[in-house]
Amino acid sequence: MTKKVINTKNAPAAVGPYVQAVDTGKTLYCSGQLGIDPSTQQMPKTVREQATCSMRNVEAILKEAGYTLQDIVKTTIFLTDMNDFAQVNEIYKSFFGESFPARSCYQVVKLPLNGLVEIECIAVKE
Repeated sequence: MTKKVINTKNAPAAVGPYVQAVDTGKTLYCSGQLGIDPSTQQMPKTVREQATCSMRNVEAILKEAGYTLQDIVKTTIFLTDMNDFAQVNEIYKSFFGESFPARSCYQVVKLPLNGLVEIECIAVKE
């Protein structure tokens, strides 16, 4: 198996000892993306804005690796408050239309940099 590290300047750099994604040739494993705006390196205040940035960051990493949102087979969403579930769902749905991957969503005590949402994914090429 080959392992290619994926990095793009169009998504925030990793905030720890990990990479944005790893591509094995047919499968891309994308690290969790916080809602950081890569152009400002700031995290917006609201969960809606952060979810939008998280999805845009995932999309930028996929693009860098030659994948699209339609190649995603599984996502995981981490929320610091499950009361934000409906708002995040609305943003999430706007990126996928009606072609959804499998998904899990968990409430966690805290996210890095005091983020409100983090999204990770696995994408597969045919």
